[in-house]
Amino acid sequence: MTVKDIMSCITEIAPLQWQEDYDNAGLQVGDLNAEVHKALIALDVTEELVDEAIAKQCDLIVSHHPLIFRGLKHLTPQTYIERVVMKAIKHDIAIVSMHTNLDNSYLGVSRVLADKLGLTNLHILQPSTDEPELCGAGMIGEFGQQMKEIDFLNLVADKIGSPCLKHSALTGRMIKKVALCGGSGTPFMSDALRQKADAYLTADIKYHDYFVPEGNILLVDGGHFETEQFTKELIKVLIKKKIPTFAAEIAETNTNAVHYFCTK
Repeated sequence: MTVKDIMSCITEIAPLQWQEDYDNAGLQVGDLNAEVHKALIALDVTEELVDEAIAKQCDLIVSHHPLIFRGLKHLTPQTYIERVVMKAIKHDIAIVSMHTNLDNSYLGVSRVLADKLGLTNLHILQPSTDEPELCGAGMIGEFGQQMKEIDFLNLVADKIGSPCLKHSALTGRMIKKVALCGGSGTPFMSDALRQKADAYLTADIKYHDYFVPEGNILLVDGGHFETEQFTKELIKVLIKKKIPTFAAEIAETNTNAVHYFCTK
């Protein structure tokens, strides 16, 4: 198999043209036509992750977040990004990233999070103008039975494995209709409000954004890594579905850059 073959397993449901203008999804390091035999799948690419790939004799890393967002002016040991590129090249490891193209797919990041929570009747929260049924930001769906807000928070914390959740003031309503966006989804809060969701789950919410709901919706910040972590499983499923014999495994290295200190 080639790097291009493995990429096509994912771009079939998340074409690269669906990525945002600021993004750099696709091939990060290596040759599209290079032969690969084993892939390590992760959310981020770090030095520790490359070490794991070397130890497991992987010649391909498939990540969600791109290693390289901006052009590199040199390759020196100054930054972790440059060190990772140098180490990957030295050990003949290709790096591919599937970022906002996978975020924007109906079958992508937010869809798999919605499935983990048990939501049904799913629709894209902010559909694209060109392919509204297949491409767009976030997801909105419903629970079979409504639940109390505290039960919803407990469900979210359990499913994403979070030690704590940030949220806006409780509204006193029952939760049935839920909007969500894996990763940084604050810009789509207005869509959740417009579609009268009872709760909106996302990450990277700024302080003043918690005032916006004004009691009309429960706003929940589950953490960037936590709300996107299931992307690793999704990527593996997509590869194995198309090429069952290809060796693809989820990394053991925890790449979450955020750590929590909890007093209880």
